[in-house]
Amino acid sequence: MEMFYYLVFGVLSFVVASLELSKTNKDRINTTTAFNSFKNNYLVVYSLMMSGDWMQGPYVYYLYSQYGFSKGDIGRLFIAGFGSSMFFGTIVGSLADKQGRKRACVTYCITYILSCITKHSPQYKVLMLGRILGGIATSLLFSAFESWLVAEHNKRGFEQQWLSLTFSKAIFLGNGLFAILSGLFANLLADNLGFGPVAPFDAAACILALGMAIILSSWPENFGDPSDNKDLLTQFKGAALAIAADEKIALLGAIQSLFEGSMYTFVFLWTPALSPNDEDIPHGFIFATFMLSSMLGSSIASRMMARASLRTESYMQMVFAIAAFTLLLPIITSILVPLSGVKGGSISFAGCIQLFGFCTFEACVGIFWPSIMKMRSQYIPEEARSTIMNFFRVPLNIFVCVVLYNVNAFPITVMFGMCSIFLFMASILQRRLMFVSEREIPKSRSQDWTPMKERIEEEQPLKVTI
Repeated sequence: MEMFYYLVFGVLSFVVASLELSKTNKDRINTTTAFNSFKNNYLVVYSLMMSGDWMQGPYVYYLYSQYGFSKGDIGRLFIAGFGSSMFFGTIVGSLADKQGRKRACVTYCITYILSCITKHSPQYKVLMLGRILGGIATSLLFSAFESWLVAEHNKRGFEQQWLSLTFSKAIFLGNGLFAILSGLFANLLADNLGFGPVAPFDAAACILALGMAIILSSWPENFGDPSDNKDLLTQFKGAALAIAADEKIALLGAIQSLFEGSMYTFVFLWTPALSPNDEDIPHGFIFATFMLSSMLGSSIASRMMARASLRTESYMQMVFAIAAFTLLLPIITSILVPLSGVKGGSISFAGCIQLFGFCTFEACVGIFWPSIMKMRSQYIPEEARSTIMNFFRVPLNIFVCVVLYNVNAFPITVMFGMCSIFLFMASILQRRLMFVSEREIPKSRSQDWTPMKERIEEEQPLKVTI
């Protein structure tokens, strides 16, 4: 069975390398030196930020268990993190729009560094505080950095299509290559060098501090609407009205919540699915294989987004449908394998099928991230980008908290079936988004999104590149 894992990893490595090396001019976007410098600066920072996040992941649960906490206690710590992201996310998002996106990115670094420091304490209350700080940091990671990038990209007058290049490279590096390297480095510190499970958190804090130094020294500040003096409550109402008034924004938020909710649930389900009888499986190696699959997906996405004739709204329908089918495989194998009459090795056979499906799902995740970033840059108004993006994460965090609270209440096949249904719903909503976006005339993102303000009828429509 282990040979199968190595085979899958080797094949994926070869395919990803071949795709990247075989890119032609048709697969590339011609840019300028100024843009490349801007893009590379952002990619360095984003990769460091994601490395600081990825390095902690493999050892959070293990560290809590080493401190002697029960599964229920650990579950409540995780719920606190997602709950914090839900309750504080919209607040920090609005503050990012109002007080500055660069300042919000620096706040992310400081908050996450403090969260890492709390891991040195075995006190439950201190660890709970760390989870709350980590939830706030997560909200900033998935909103402030993207908001700063889009605003700065537009302010500097770069081509709209070039955003897709930055998005795909950011996912390829931050959620792929650096995720693998971070996991290996964390394993080296904690296990091979014997520094223990706290060492990855200390390393993450150092990486985040380095990224913060680059932000402070090279990033200019940008805001949602610096002339707008609304208080936070008014900002919340305005963002909610913007979502309610524009079907495209509402559809995008629903699609994101459905997909990410299924994705985060998958994180808790893949281990028991591949080892239903507590078989010994190489968790770290499988994680690296999933990250390779995500890199493959982002590489495919970069090729598709480089073609102006291929709309993101169109191909994402198929991506969601494929993802829905892959999460049905555990249900299918649980039905077919016992009926096949195979006695010996039936679990291994089911595991092979499921691993192939899970890798395909991770490839869909790799396509999803740059694609959803591109659609958000097109449809979400600049004036309240961070606020609206964190509104999208509210139903996601509620869903994940419910799943964590009831993780032992339902069979694993029911959980996979639920995720598959959500992904199928996302495919249907994506089809609706495509029809709505084709029917409506694209509006300039500089047009004010607040319904209370008057429109200037004589305003000339700006050309939007999709």
